[in-house]
Amino acid sequence: MTAAPRWHTLPPRRLRQRFHPAGIALNHRRSALPSRQSTLPPLAPSRLATIEAFGGTITPLDPLGAQVQGIDLSSGETPPPEVLDALEREMANCGFLVFKNDTPLAPEDFLRASCWWGGKELHSTHGVHTATPGGNPHIFRLSNDRRHGIPGVGPQWHNDGSFNTAPFSHSGYHIIRPAEKGGGTYFAHQGAAYDALPEDRKAYWSRLSSVNSSSGAVHPLVHEHPTSRRKCIWMHLGMTGAVIEKLPDEEAFRLLNADELTQLCHEYNDILNAGLENGYATAYEYQENDCVFIDNLAVAHRAAPEAHLPVEQQGLRIMHRSTVRGVHDLAPGFGLPLQVDIYGPNPQGKGVWQGGGIGFRWDDRVPMQN
Repeated sequence: MTAAPRWHTLPPRRLRQRFHPAGIALNHRRSALPSRQSTLPPLAPSRLATIEAFGGTITPLDPLGAQVQGIDLSSGETPPPEVLDALEREMANCGFLVFKNDTPLAPEDFLRASCWWGGKELHSTHGVHTATPGGNPHIFRLSNDRRHGIPGVGPQWHNDGSFNTAPFSHSGYHIIRPAEKGGGTYFAHQGAAYDALPEDRKAYWSRLSSVNSSSGAVHPLVHEHPTSRRKCIWMHLGMTGAVIEKLPDEEAFRLLNADELTQLCHEYNDILNAGLENGYATAYEYQENDCVFIDNLAVAHRAAPEAHLPVEQQGLRIMHRSTVRGVHDLAPGFGLPLQVDIYGPNPQGKGVWQGGGIGFRWDDRVPMQN
């Protein structure tokens, strides 16, 4: 191994993500990792007062997230900057905000509210389904019926926009039609998941960087959230083409081999799944007209297995997703570049280096789709 491997770098570029039909029930694995549950911080009284002075209320959900009422997304009114700042900071701490709406929300209102957060403008890289209202390129329309939306998306834990050097700051989920028999989204707080890791894994994971299989964007497996300042884990289980390890106590790197990367992906999957039992993940079931905004650097998500079941079994489900431009590069440490040529030759000559599609297939038993 050399101290300065020749990472074949690429300039950042705009990418379009491709999706293909898939969708089977996910096989759950009970985590073997010990849990040292971290409590999410309570709502800050000063921010709570700011929101209430505007006529809104914010109520913590159990075990994570918060519900917002009294702020009408369809009014066309943008809350004052101090209210948006208070809401965004609470979202960074609790992971996501749920806005309850008494009446159907127009797509334009959903997209306008999406721009309240982070980069303040939409950054859309997805395909546009033929049933998308007005063919709006900023609406990613999902469904368990391919006639109504793109099926089978996101069955594994991930964060949106990992193919960008600056991933999406926030994502929005507007339920158009919840399935009669359920089928929501799982959310896991990645700061609490980091706290639940054994100390040796914290140290090891802090030396790892993932390489996106579609773009070659390089991201740290552990980062400090820019708002909460909390250490968080971060990796896309359906779009990782390599993981780079900075060797301890020397200026050298190596690539994880297939066995090591398989183990890492299972451990990552396990620690997030463990939150469903240990209080830092939730299976959120949408109610009609719900609008959910997530902090994409604070929580990972995946579709509940029921969300991909056929209409005949589960009922029709339709959701609109939005994505917001990132604010900062999620940059790796140790002098690594922001982006490498994952389609080029392996810079180390050994280890996993796999470009394209879903990247490294870490478990043949589970569905993989971006």
